[in-house]
Amino acid sequence: MIGLLQRVSEASVTVDGDVTGAIGRGLMVLVCAEKGDTEREADALLAKLLTYRVFSDDAGKMNRSVTDVAGGLLLVPQFTLAADTRSGTRPSFSPAAPPEDGRRLFDHVVRRARERHGIVETGRFGADMKVMLINDGPVTFWLHIDPPRIAA
Repeated sequence: MIGLLQRVSEASVTVDGDVTGAIGRGLMVLVCAEKGDTEREADALLAKLLTYRVFSDDAGKMNRSVTDVAGGLLLVPQFTLAADTRSGTRPSFSPAAPPEDGRRLFDHVVRRARERHGIVETGRFGADMKVMLINDGPVTFWLHIDPPRIAA
């Protein structure tokens, strides 16, 4: 699983002119499932997102998480994060999970996030989304949870 998180002052997702999700201060996270990912990796990514310390404490150090500051969480499905860009001038999306697995794992992350966090908004899987945000900092981190390797 991949999560590209951005600390934001505000963020929103619009589909066909309708806002599907919007937050104030918090994290806007692009979420991507890769082939081989399961609920285990989805849960590990969410746990990291909720505890990753990217908000400043009173001394100005990044010591507070989105949970600590009671910030919003805007989860946006984004399969293009799995692109293989190592060769040529066109990305390959072969590392991405099939759409049915990607949707299932994104829905799982959203469901679990809503169980654990106060403010959770989302984009819409498979839709043409327009994402607007004010990146605070800017602060952006790429988080990657690898599936376990099977010994040969």
